[in-house]
Amino acid sequence: MKVIVCGAGQVGFNIARHLAQQGHDVVVIDRSPALVQKIMESLDVQALEGYASDPDLLERAGAAGTDMIIAVTQSDEVNMVACQVAHSLFNVPTKIARVRNQSYLKPMWQDLFSRDHMPIDVIISPEVEVARAIHRRLEVPGAFEVIPFVDGKVRVVGVHLDESCPILDTPLRQLTELFPEMHITVLAIVRNEKLFVPSGDDPMEAGDSIYLAVEDTHLSRAMSVFGHEEKEARHIVIVGAGNVGLFLAKELEANAEPVNVKLIERDAARAEFAASQLSKAMVINGDALDSEILKEANVQGAETLVAVANEDEVNILASLLAKSLGAGRVVALVANPIYSSLLGSLGIDVYVDPRETTVSTIIQHIRRGRILGLHTIRGGEAEIIEAEALETSPLVGKSIRDLKLPSGIMIGAIVRDGEVLIPRGDTTFETDDRVVILARAPDVKKIEHMFSVRLEYF
Repeated sequence: MKVIVCGAGQVGFNIARHLAQQGHDVVVIDRSPALVQKIMESLDVQALEGYASDPDLLERAGAAGTDMIIAVTQSDEVNMVACQVAHSLFNVPTKIARVRNQSYLKPMWQDLFSRDHMPIDVIISPEVEVARAIHRRLEVPGAFEVIPFVDGKVRVVGVHLDESCPILDTPLRQLTELFPEMHITVLAIVRNEKLFVPSGDDPMEAGDSIYLAVEDTHLSRAMSVFGHEEKEARHIVIVGAGNVGLFLAKELEANAEPVNVKLIERDAARAEFAASQLSKAMVINGDALDSEILKEANVQGAETLVAVANEDEVNILASLLAKSLGAGRVVALVANPIYSSLLGSLGIDVYVDPRETTVSTIIQHIRRGRILGLHTIRGGEAEIIEAEALETSPLVGKSIRDLKLPSGIMIGAIVRDGEVLIPRGDTTFETDDRVVILARAPDVKKIEHMFSVRLEYF
């Protein structure tokens, strides 16, 4: 597949890296000479300097023979025009654009991106996706990652294990014997910063971080089994009233269970705007790095503080200050990968990488076969995929044992006729099965092949 990526920032860089690793033909366009140079030095892709919406530059990039354009520059308008030019002049089949300004996405303007007006196939709104990702983590206290699959019937949850976990040193195959009624599968273990797909003989150790697939109705009990019985937060302080903070506050206001939300915003005009958009949350105009402002927000009585300001440093420092004042748990939005290895040791419970959320959403539309959902983890080291088995898919009629899967793949759950099945070696795949799978990056092509759609299907 040939793909043009418009924008060489963190999101564009990571998309290009993923695609290049999978053997796709990638061209990156950015107006920054430094970013273009970095791309050429770091990745096996072509890079061009200039405006992504420039027809001449798109022609040089080979747009006439391109399968997909992904526009993720810092400018919504450049992204939209790049997709329009790609469609009108070069007939590019698939067009994906990042659009941050929520005004473009209002229901009253829903026809804007139709084929007759501005033909963009997929609109990515990073701030909305990030806010939803944080909300999911708040719903499952104790988890550092929560990803829903198969219409919410299965969730993949990331949890840290400490000495209080009651099943440490227990081989994974014994989990079925210990909890026969509970539908859980440990997909991957991260130990000493290295991710591996475990075998049935592998035990879990204190200090491990694990990813497990669990039936949604068994989630609370599964968290308890792995040593997490934290209660869902009812008093939450949000730092930053930008698009992420404001959308998150609205989501919390819509919760079935009442939640006390306080929102801290340094800019007076933005604070006033946020207050006009919220019906229940209290908005405080002030600096979250001022301990008196945090005390005014009653951070010492908050179960959770969520820091989603525009600067990583503010989010990190506000989280640490809140912890020192008595906040129970802190969640920080951190975009710069330089900080990621430090956050756990600093005492930040959960950090959210906005790049990973955006990249996951985009990569989902690139994968071949019947891929219905996808989320990358640990910077693309592995992917968690939801796929549908069609009548012509190569795996239909075969058992898991027959497939002889490589060691980098773990099948976590199968949903058949609305029922969640935990896979065993003799489990046979049937048409219309929805399957949740973890695959290390080198093994993703195997998954695409397993769920490929043959021509006779059409």
